[in-house]
Amino acid sequence: MRLLLLEDDHILSETLELFLSKEGYQVDTALSVEEAEELTFNHTYDLYLLDINIPQGNGLDFLKSLRYAEDMTATIFITALTDINSMAEGFKLGAMDYIKKPFDPQELLIRIAAKFVTSTICYKHLEYDPESQIIRCHGEIVDLGNVQFKIFEKLLCQCGSVIKKEELYECLENISDTALRVAITKIKQKLNVDIKNIRGKGYILEKL
Repeated sequence: MRLLLLEDDHILSETLELFLSKEGYQVDTALSVEEAEELTFNHTYDLYLLDINIPQGNGLDFLKSLRYAEDMTATIFITALTDINSMAEGFKLGAMDYIKKPFDPQELLIRIAAKFVTSTICYKHLEYDPESQIIRCHGEIVDLGNVQFKIFEKLLCQCGSVIKKEELYECLENISDTALRVAITKIKQKLNVDIKNIRGKGYILEKL
């Protein structure tokens, strides 16, 4: 895994880089938002570790700009802040976790490992966590409603396969072709995905 660490504290940055490197992670460090922006432009990462309070910048604003550019890379914030509003903003942007300073590097390692032992399903700009049954679109939670959620879950979990109409009917409260078409149209609009109707067979969410 390749990680980007944005941390303006030189000593902490060097300590975490050395520790994580010894654990097998490839770590790039940035001491400023400007350096981090250049690194994300030139490289692809599996995880961002971002401090919030950075001189001449802000980890939250940096992540917001990445999300705006449709960069949905997993993120953990490293911060001394205990401000609830900042935490709420971070999770709204799709942060996986917070770790508060001071902390033992071993704790960060545990949190990273825990977050990546997951069954999360990613599709384009979407992330679906089967455990929590949460769907995120561009990092923000989307509420589909019970019927639409059940239909989309079937299509996503069997991505690339045609799901027969009869199987999708099981998700409906009032069974009819019209009700199924309406539900799928709403899913497409809310999630901005292309669900194709295979005439006489069913529907498919095509593989990427």
